[in-house]
Amino acid sequence: MKRTKTAKAGPAKKTAKKEKPKSEESDQESSGSSQLEASSSKSVLSKPEYKNLEQFLTHCQDQRTSTAANIKEFNFLKKRVRVLSKNGDVGDSCEGGVIYWMSRDGRVQDNWALLFAQRLALKLELPLAVVFCLVPKFLNATIRHYKFMMGGLQEVEQQCRELDIPFHLLLGPAVDRIPEFVKSRKVGAVICDFAPLRVPRKWVDDVVKALPKTVPLVQVDAHNVVPVWVASDKQEYAARTIRNKINSKLSEYLTEFPPVVKHPHGTGCRKVDPVDWTAAYEMLECDKSVDEVDWAKPGYKAACKQLYEFCSRRLRQFNDKRNDPLADAISGLSPWLHFGQISAQRCALEVQRFRGQHKASAEAFCEEAIVRRELADNFCYYNEHYDSLKGLSSWAYQTLDAHRKDKRDPCYSLEEMEKALTYDDLWNSAQLQLVREGKMHGFLRMYWAKKILEWTETPEQALEYAILLNDKYSLDGRDPNGYVGCMWSIGGVHDMGWKERSIFGKIRYMNYQGCRRKFDVNAFVIRYGGKVHKKKKE
Repeated sequence: MKRTKTAKAGPAKKTAKKEKPKSEESDQESSGSSQLEASSSKSVLSKPEYKNLEQFLTHCQDQRTSTAANIKEFNFLKKRVRVLSKNGDVGDSCEGGVIYWMSRDGRVQDNWALLFAQRLALKLELPLAVVFCLVPKFLNATIRHYKFMMGGLQEVEQQCRELDIPFHLLLGPAVDRIPEFVKSRKVGAVICDFAPLRVPRKWVDDVVKALPKTVPLVQVDAHNVVPVWVASDKQEYAARTIRNKINSKLSEYLTEFPPVVKHPHGTGCRKVDPVDWTAAYEMLECDKSVDEVDWAKPGYKAACKQLYEFCSRRLRQFNDKRNDPLADAISGLSPWLHFGQISAQRCALEVQRFRGQHKASAEAFCEEAIVRRELADNFCYYNEHYDSLKGLSSWAYQTLDAHRKDKRDPCYSLEEMEKALTYDDLWNSAQLQLVREGKMHGFLRMYWAKKILEWTETPEQALEYAILLNDKYSLDGRDPNGYVGCMWSIGGVHDMGWKERSIFGKIRYMNYQGCRRKFDVNAFVIRYGGKVHKKKKE
């Protein structure tokens, strides 16, 4: 067997350097637009010619096949990869070949981790398989989240079968199931994807320790355009400090994908039984009171439909109207991006095809989908307290602590907030949207979280309630973007100090009147039916 030519593990964590905050204007999307234009691979992007979803799907596949016949013939960037185990060699006796342990990135195509796994398997002429470990309960995930995730995985199984790549759904924790699978099948190497949050990182650490010493575990960042360990080796202070680091690398990393192809080695799917999805659902122990929503169907094809409709219908309004909750201007892609059912890199590539028609909107989208999204991964990766006040900058913690004893009137319980029983009809309407639709408009989510700070006994309780409600109801809950959004709203993460006021201290303040200046609040309230509720006397 040949040695796997992969890079060694990335740099150790470093503490973010203290920097003086700059003005708000220096942190706007426009400051990075010229660099994005200069550094992106837009020169190879042609004007889109697809007229419907089927043509869009064909277009995406044509882009892959025109890039390379397969991953073996593609110039794969080794910096996307790092070896996590001490051993980096594939042994001689490995009839089970290579497995891709899928976790964060639940898709077949446009997946650098699966592509690397197939590259290794093709190079060594070994079988290839995909495995996913399903745990019965995960943080605050409900049946809403499980149905969306598992619906996408059913599509993954189908697509894998078409490519003669076996898909195995392993029931139970990865620390038990992955080593068990590796030993019983004589697997030679395990490839996994990357997530910056503590629970999935612990899964990976535990599997590294439990695997046979002869089996290497290799990690690929298939979620970010620029891998987290490549973009920066420390926690970044704000978007303005990471923007150039990312944009300067886009000419190298924002490329087309080659295709995952029918795998030629091994027995393929001939001896593999279909997944028993009924049994998988029966083993779940999650909260089943929060069920699926109608507007978002799971899977890669549904994600492509969302992207196609955004590019062809809504992108033109994105730059000017994305902060208006009543305007049909946002991408709505966050559920599919969260579960990895579509690649953010694919989304950026397709949006950039419209740069000639909607330049400002294309740049604004890439700022959010690449820079801001990857800034969130950076924060969660380099800050172990990403969901706690311990993770705040010193100025933010000190200002919240100084106003800890300020009077809160009214002060709401978690139950009152969850049931949208506050005096604020706009906040109640936003909460109702979250509960019913599994989503909340981004601008309103900031207002929503800041009001929670205003209405709870302590800033710690405010952060706890905001994260809990977001994770329980939002389809994109338990995501770096969600944690950073709550930490920005309540703790000033990636923000600067503002005029001091009660409760908030120097944390940026938002109020009802400010929302009225942004959009038609009354129309939003009528749409979702939030009412004014008087606080009951204790």
